[in-house]
Amino acid sequence: MSRQFWKPGNMLYPLPAVMVSCQRPGEKPNIITLAWVGTVNSDPPMVSISVRPERYSYDIIRETGEFVINLTTESLVKATDYCGVRSGRDVDKYKEMGLTPCESKEINVPGIAESPVCMECRVKQEIPLGSHTMFIAEVVAVSVDEKYMNETGKFSLDQTGLIAYSHGEYLTLGDKIGSFGYSVRKKK
Repeated sequence: MSRQFWKPGNMLYPLPAVMVSCQRPGEKPNIITLAWVGTVNSDPPMVSISVRPERYSYDIIRETGEFVINLTTESLVKATDYCGVRSGRDVDKYKEMGLTPCESKEINVPGIAESPVCMECRVKQEIPLGSHTMFIAEVVAVSVDEKYMNETGKFSLDQTGLIAYSHGEYLTLGDKIGSFGYSVRKKK
């Protein structure tokens, strides 16, 4: 086997492509698409998002300390891309993409009604890292689209059509090939 060595770079793919909504009081809500996101803690539930300081949403998140992570789906891929390449300084992304703001329970930022999962977040820490600032936030509420609830009351996240981002491309997730713990589960 032969390998090439490249200069250091971030090749940790695929990543979730999410739309993060934010809003200053009295102003229109905005959406930024991010892939530099992740889970950082279970109890309390915490996530991280990393945003470039020159982005319009950066100051909004810093000032308000609140945002909503909206999971994206195959039907939202065009809006996901648009919200990542257009600035909220210039356009109303909700209006341009036909998205519906939905009320949040714990914070003053709307989610996106078309998203299957909206996670309301409150910033706990900012870490300037260089090209991006990481916002570490507690998830203070979650809302889900009831159309993905099955007959037993379980939320069927696998039925939502989630997408991922990998090296400049949006991809569907594909087929299930295992489940947590399957490698050590006793055979029946």
